[in-house]
Amino acid sequence: MNILGYLQKIGRALMVPVAVLPAAAILMGIGYWIDPNGWGGGSPVAAFLIKAGAAIIDSMPVLFAVGVAYGMSKDKDGSAALAGLVGFLVVTTLLSPGAVAQIKGIPADQVPAAFAKISNQFVGILCGVIAAELYNRFSSVELHKALAFFSGRRLVPIVTSVVMIVVSFILMAVWPVIYGGLVSFGESIVSLGSTGAGIYAFFNRLLIPVGLHHALNSVFWFDVAGINDIPNFLGGQSSIDAGKGIVGVTGMYQAGFFPIMMFGLPGAALAIYHSAKKENKEKVASIMIAAAFAAFFTGVTEPLEFSFMFVAPVLYVIHALLTGLSVFIAASMQWIAGFGFSAGLVDMVLSSRNPLATHWYMLLVQGLVFFGLYYVVFRAVIVKFNLKTPGREDDEAVPVQAQTTDRTELARQYLEVLGGQENLVTIDACITRLRLTLKDRSIVDERKLKALGAAGVVKLGEQNLQVILGPLAEIIAGEMKALR
Repeated sequence: MNILGYLQKIGRALMVPVAVLPAAAILMGIGYWIDPNGWGGGSPVAAFLIKAGAAIIDSMPVLFAVGVAYGMSKDKDGSAALAGLVGFLVVTTLLSPGAVAQIKGIPADQVPAAFAKISNQFVGILCGVIAAELYNRFSSVELHKALAFFSGRRLVPIVTSVVMIVVSFILMAVWPVIYGGLVSFGESIVSLGSTGAGIYAFFNRLLIPVGLHHALNSVFWFDVAGINDIPNFLGGQSSIDAGKGIVGVTGMYQAGFFPIMMFGLPGAALAIYHSAKKENKEKVASIMIAAAFAAFFTGVTEPLEFSFMFVAPVLYVIHALLTGLSVFIAASMQWIAGFGFSAGLVDMVLSSRNPLATHWYMLLVQGLVFFGLYYVVFRAVIVKFNLKTPGREDDEAVPVQAQTTDRTELARQYLEVLGGQENLVTIDACITRLRLTLKDRSIVDERKLKALGAAGVVKLGEQNLQVILGPLAEIIAGEMKALR
């Protein structure tokens, strides 16, 4: 597997632990609504919910280790997840400040500060990746009969614990350097203030086509470089009290996405609809309405973005620039809201009572402006350069949503278009994408995929293919596996 394909695999696995964030956001959001003044101090029920959500947020490093190990394992087995946990515990215990001082024989006050931050998402991801690779290599090994009980999957956590001892000694030397580099990168962006937030948002959108935005997000949204924007925001008053949350600052890497997801992209959808040929408008409307609603309500934007990402890349670059501008404006004006899943209406409502949410309602005003901006710019560029957005194709071939509501039948149709079961090496999915490895990608008919309802396809390397399905991706992937 090439480097890009492997990074894609890691990016896909990252969605497993990230998927638990909505649970934390809902619990804490409801808690803040119940007790808008005391933030849990004036209501036992609110305190119960806020603390329950905080339990998830505070455990993100270990969730990354477990989730990534599970997500990257060849058959999604619990033994891989257990190995990820074992690996994380070994590394974080051996590299704790006290252990480092004892092993090196130095006073505790001379231990590099990096080891005080050893329990973080970066280390969690590293442990998860190593554990998954060990699982994929050793889960089918058979030992001598005398040790048969430890064969196969039972062997993996044992091997992982031994390997992680070696990894820990390597990290003892290189972790301070790695940590220093990550912190310097984060600090360089943070030092740019709202401009840095805008730069981050621009690259966040620009990396979506290859799925590497998850890696970038981990630097700014989690505790890889000390920024930890999402957990600190969800922590609310407790983050403020601990000095981790700053009103008007914490959430700056999230807030500006709301005007884009809820308003900007729906404006783009309207422009695409109005730019379509008359005979295609009805078909385009069905696609754009569904995609725009998903973006507004949940913040899931890939079905809409992939409708123009490859057919009109200039529009996608404009979209990335406008996203950077939106995040820059929101950060500059300190219009702050946060999310646990994505920047849709649900997360905005849940975060509105968070003590770190400031002037969040102005994001709605900003959103209306961006709706108009997206509509005007997109329509002008589409018409000016005669871009072949949905409904404007020369052959008038507009993808339509599959008519069947039977998910098993739909999965069977996808299997057929993809070349049959014998052509599929691996089947997986993240929130919105089927992620496939094929023996022969050339036999796949992209037009038929789009006719079944795919918003777009992404080719990576020689064998990897991503099919953008929206929220159906996980269901279809499960059905396809069941049919094999």
